[in-house]
Amino acid sequence: MGARELLARGEFDFDAASVALDDADVLESLEPAVREWWVDQFGEHVPDNGGFFTPPQKEAIPLIHEGENALIASPTGSGKTLSSFTAILNELFRRERERPDGLDNSVYCLYVSPLKSLANDIHRNLAEPLAGIAARMDGEPSVRHAIRHGDTDDAERRKMLEETPHILNTTPETLAILLNSPKFKEKLETVEYVVVDEIHSLADGKRGTHLAVSLERLENMVETSPTRIGCSATVEPLEEIADFLAGCEGGEVRDREIVDTRFVREFDVELQCPTDDLIGTSREVVNERFYDQLHDLVSEHTNTLVFTNTRSGAERVLHNLRERYEDYDEDNSGCHHGSLSKEARQSIEEDLKAGSLDVVTTSTSLELGIDMPHVDLVVQVGSPKSVASLLQRVGRAGHQLGETVTGRVIALDRDELVECAVMLKKAEEGFVDRVFVPEEAYDVAVQHVYGMAINDVRPEREVRETLRRAYPYRNFSDEQFETLFRYLTSDYEGLEDKNVYAKIWRDENDPPEGEYHYPDYEVGEPLIGKRGRLARVIYMTNIGTIPDSFTCDVFTRADNEWVGDLDESYLDTLEKGDVFVLGGQNFEFRYRRGSKVYADRTSARPTVPSWFSERLPLSYDLGRSILEFQGELVERFRKRGKRAVRVWLREFPLDENSVRAIARMFDEQLRYAGPESVSTDRRLAVEVELDRDEYERHYYVHSNYGRQFNDGLSRLVAYRCANAANTNVSVAVADHGFTVSMPLNRKVDVAEIIRDIDPEDVRSDLRAALDGTELLQRYFRINATRSLMILKRYKGYEKSASEQQVSSEMLLGFAQDLEEFAVVEETYREIIEDKLAVSAIEDVLADVQAGEVSVVANRVDVPTPKAFGLATLMASDVVLAEDESAVLREFHDRVLEEIGGEYERPTGTSAVQ
Repeated sequence: MGARELLARGEFDFDAASVALDDADVLESLEPAVREWWVDQFGEHVPDNGGFFTPPQKEAIPLIHEGENALIASPTGSGKTLSSFTAILNELFRRERERPDGLDNSVYCLYVSPLKSLANDIHRNLAEPLAGIAARMDGEPSVRHAIRHGDTDDAERRKMLEETPHILNTTPETLAILLNSPKFKEKLETVEYVVVDEIHSLADGKRGTHLAVSLERLENMVETSPTRIGCSATVEPLEEIADFLAGCEGGEVRDREIVDTRFVREFDVELQCPTDDLIGTSREVVNERFYDQLHDLVSEHTNTLVFTNTRSGAERVLHNLRERYEDYDEDNSGCHHGSLSKEARQSIEEDLKAGSLDVVTTSTSLELGIDMPHVDLVVQVGSPKSVASLLQRVGRAGHQLGETVTGRVIALDRDELVECAVMLKKAEEGFVDRVFVPEEAYDVAVQHVYGMAINDVRPEREVRETLRRAYPYRNFSDEQFETLFRYLTSDYEGLEDKNVYAKIWRDENDPPEGEYHYPDYEVGEPLIGKRGRLARVIYMTNIGTIPDSFTCDVFTRADNEWVGDLDESYLDTLEKGDVFVLGGQNFEFRYRRGSKVYADRTSARPTVPSWFSERLPLSYDLGRSILEFQGELVERFRKRGKRAVRVWLREFPLDENSVRAIARMFDEQLRYAGPESVSTDRRLAVEVELDRDEYERHYYVHSNYGRQFNDGLSRLVAYRCANAANTNVSVAVADHGFTVSMPLNRKVDVAEIIRDIDPEDVRSDLRAALDGTELLQRYFRINATRSLMILKRYKGYEKSASEQQVSSEMLLGFAQDLEEFAVVEETYREIIEDKLAVSAIEDVLADVQAGEVSVVANRVDVPTPKAFGLATLMASDVVLAEDESAVLREFHDRVLEEIGGEYERPTGTSAVQ
């Protein structure tokens, strides 16, 4: 039956004969039963789509049908995942119909997702089409599907061997285990399709690197090269992510296609602010207005999803909504984040799918994946820090093509006002932040080479070829392979004395009369194989890339009193002498031993905010866009004044409070310190404040490139300042810059130090600056565990993260003395390249050296308005802290006094006394 005949058969509210169809050929390429099910299911949307399929489906289904590798980039709710499965299900049902014995008892399609919940969701969503298509073939669903991940019990695993799913939903970690499963790996030899969902969230980390190598190992096993399909709502650069998906063959990236339909949905997004003056308006008023605003938004919509930037923020917003308004209780509101139990999260997910909750608050855990068809509004509290995260989150609303994506971002911090204004404008323009793929990670390579050696003795050239076919290792050199093999064979004196044993052997194939001859390979062929009887068990129970974490108990040095605990990732930012807040008291960090932190009570101001480790960092690309915006804004001020700037800002998706607040802040900045005090894409501003009360000299560096960049650059600057001034230097880092502080009787020219840093010295200087830091110790433990130098699980004993840390601290000094030791090299690589954005730092410093960016110093008596955030570094993601409000008002009053300007009263409030 043809496309129009099928459409005419259905009971739809339009004339099937006259409606426009631009994809009838795509529909007619499908099996009759698949075709019928599709029209019955989605025929009502034909007039809106201009055909039977959504834009990504029209392009992707024919590509997958032809066996082309494809990256599908399309908004949430546009049907991209279904486009992958439609072509695959069609092929499986065709074979089922044509073959007398039906499908083999093995896997044909792997669906890999970053989250178990996403796999569960897809599993549920596959059940309906499988049953519907089978019903039109007059039978029970013969195409089987199942989930396999870490939570799958033994009974289910045994059942999969007897009755193998044709479509297997899994995670990157479980796939790597299946590749080494003696029995199940044979079931993977028939795989013809691999679907990688939410590929952007995998590609930018080591889980994606792990998956890339797993797919190449799969290539070695299968009969024909599988078709690879990647799906993402928000990804850039498309070309590189498509290359990452496809992998390489013979030194060249495999053929792949890109389906780019990212902008087929209508967006209604706006930045809102409870007041046009976040300093002059009291904390209570800001709080009151924020919750009234949020309550009104929830009341006006069916289901609202509220994102905050921390888990504690999500809990607090829900608590306050229930406390303030009678409308909310446990039946119609909820909270979802990673610290809750699996049962609690699944309950919220089910209620969201059913549309029975008026409002759900969350941090990042609902950013990806699951269908929430009833959510019609997303509220983001504070900045999500990247356009990609913004689009991913607001895309949860109107989770159907044709529905408008409605999102409101509420800013409660002055720095975030500018950030969000630029973010929303860039989102409207179709901008997406880039994903950066980690390159040449030794620890992931260790796991996979070990896995290959465990499966069978094999030629060394095969291992090299397999690893180099994975996109992250395409440039892995012979020298790097030697470093890798030297670690794996434990070719270092004294290493086995530290209980770090060889994982593989490496030797040439003996002649037939020799002790070790493998007849499948030529005599003299370099081979590798596993070492140790427990190799497979060690591999199966220790692989993966997600690090364990733990909390550290904090004790005072004076009396050994326990005062609380800190998440270990928070310690990444702490140097000796840094001040942090715990339980309302200030403590000065001294040192850590294993899982214990020792500190001194102090009255000094905190240098590291309590939220530091939990918040996402500002993306480098968005940071550059903010600098361009600031350059244009300053120029408009110079040419036409504040009124004209307000008119221009109204072209952005901002409410009037946001327009007035941004214009006021820059007006005061320029009147107080001049245009040279504002960083732009052509200028890096450094301001110097002499704080005689604290007897400190503060340098505020307005490097608006994001926290990772600033973490790296601040370490370089502090390292050089300490050497130049021969004194201890403290550093505080934020997304919009960093602060370097030293005693008042010490003086350096920070602007000149930045000008003098040679980009070619950055990596070596950062390596020197990292020596002895908590950051280095923690990442060495993580990489030593990933590299199986420290075993998490061995002979029934599980070593906790804190025990792993103790073990790593005993090994670090020894390992650092070894030449080109893979685990140490990977530790420095991961910190410098992935965590501290070294490539971006090199680019900016090259622009400084070339004169493309000037570094300008500016002496001030009180921090400028743009430096208020750097001067306090205590911003909250929901409300301003009382003590910070007082400090900010004091700064602000002094700035106004200097410029002689009248205080511009916030609209709708009384003057703050």
